[in-house]
Amino acid sequence: MFTGIITAVGRLADKSPPTSGRDARFVIRVPERNAAWADLATVALGASICCSGCCLTVVDAGTDWFAVDVSGETLSKTTLGGWRENDPVNLERALRMGDELGGHVVSGHVDGLGRVISKTPEHGSTRWRFTVPPALARFIAPKGSITVNGVSLTVNEVEGNEFGVNIIPHTDLVTNFGTLAVGDAVNIEIDMLARYVARLVEFS
Repeated sequence: MFTGIITAVGRLADKSPPTSGRDARFVIRVPERNAAWADLATVALGASICCSGCCLTVVDAGTDWFAVDVSGETLSKTTLGGWRENDPVNLERALRMGDELGGHVVSGHVDGLGRVISKTPEHGSTRWRFTVPPALARFIAPKGSITVNGVSLTVNEVEGNEFGVNIIPHTDLVTNFGTLAVGDAVNIEIDMLARYVARLVEFS
């Protein structure tokens, strides 16, 4: 489990395409040095890391890099299939008992792809608008939580299958929002509570 609070922005250092009998392997380098990423060689194999919203399993690691295997399903249903060398990757280590829950509970299971439709400066921050598939739109509510590329955000407004959020300058600096552009695809995870409430309503 994760919180949607990004602690580093890595870079895709290598991408091996899927081969017969093996999924694609990504190597992600972490240039930022902080307590959470001090020495990746100590990360246990099998540990989970959220990579721009996708929970992936560490299969190898060095002092400033780690490798993950990515299934064909993940490549086809998320933005990972389009990642290129040196692309920025939002990173978060798995939540530990006792850690501060600064965002909201995030599973790292991407529900679908959204797309940036506008970004507008607004009083020092930036108002972003996204479109999502209709099947996901019904789970998004004003002032509810949503995860975009692994970032926990509060929904400002919802209109049909579009929603808006505000990004403060700090978030631009410490995530890959600073490199997103209109038309780009993003990984969307709806609020876990909304998913289960909707499921319960189906049987009520």
